Amino acid sequence: MPSLGADMEAGTFIEWNIAPGQAVKRGDVVCVVETEKGAVDVEIWASGTVARLVAEPGKRIPVGGILALLAAEGEDWQAVAATPAAPAEAPRPSPAPAPAPALVRSSPAARKRAEELGVDVAALAAKKGGAPITLADVEAAAKTAPRASAPAVAGEGAARTGMRQAIAAAMARSKREIPHYYLGCEVDVERAATWLEQFNAGRPIGERVLFAALAFKAIALALRDVPDLNGVFVDGAFRPSAAIHLGVVTSLREGGVINPALHDADKLGVPALMAALRDLLMRVRAGQLRSSDLADATTTVTNLGDLGVETVYGVIYPPQVALIGLGRVVARPIVREQQIVASRMLTVTLSADHRVTDGMTGARFLSKVREHLAQPEAL
Repeated sequence: MPSLGADMEAGTFIEWNIAPGQAVKRGDVVCVVETEKGAVDVEIWASGTVARLVAEPGKRIPVGGILALLAAEGEDWQAVAATPAAPAEAPRPSPAPAPAPALVRSSPAARKRAEELGVDVAALAAKKGGAPITLADVEAAAKTAPRASAPAVAGEGAARTGMRQAIAAAMARSKREIPHYYLGCEVDVERAATWLEQFNAGRPIGERVLFAALAFKAIALALRDVPDLNGVFVDGAFRPSAAIHLGVVTSLREGGVINPALHDADKLGVPALMAALRDLLMRVRAGQLRSSDLADATTTVTNLGDLGVETVYGVIYPPQVALIGLGRVVARPIVREQQIVASRMLTVTLSADHRVTDGMTGARFLSKVREHLAQPEAL
């Protein structure tokens, strides 16, 4: 069971997409796991042949628990299948048994469609005797059954409660364990905004680049310049990351936030970064996030400019050591070449871990962000 966020201790296994004897390669989606932040498609991190499926639907499995046994290339998968595996279910108190519909086996697509059509998946699961709910089941039920009301609302409320509890645990840990320091500065982005307008001129709407992508690229390059803000603090020591995976704080329609990663943001050109960002947000909204989206962000960015916020000082998401905040781009009067002119300005903030860096490092990072945004054509 992979860790799908620093606050994750265990997940509920939902369903398999593979079978014993099947060849798989790194990156294939092999199963679905339910966490406090929703259902996640789990990718396999090694290639080989599926030997034995250990995890069972409905079981709660701790991070690091065994999901399946995999035979490496050239190994006899049937021999590997005979290898004993430790129990996958997390140890926990033994509460009273839950009713059968409490553990609903369904894919993210089926749950999303059920929400759209007002189908009560718990009732549908009871009718199917606990068998997995498919997209076809949901659509068939919608044609014959009345729209769900109270049960669906109750389920949504429970999901929101679980999400808030997960966020509360992570943020309480952050403020309890991490000595934050905060810096902020205004960045003149008139040249960057003008360059972006010219870049987008004549391009189809679907290919245009938002200013956020330009800012994310500048942040990624600044992290390359100041690597002490990119990594995690684990076991009493800072572990820098050679890769720059920007976590993007994203609001969920049902409430709460999630922090999926833009991988290798420093290596992507601005159009490619925009495409990756668009794809990531679409998968968040469709409930189709993958385990790789949630497992390895090295620094997080929160962008509230679209909501009119000019300045945001965020809380670091442990075990990361920094969070960058972006506000709204606003026109302000400034002095340029001894003249008062209107220029578009952006407030960039930094929340950083004082165990790893100090204000001098943070100030150098913000200076690098300013430098990169001053040369948009180089991004």
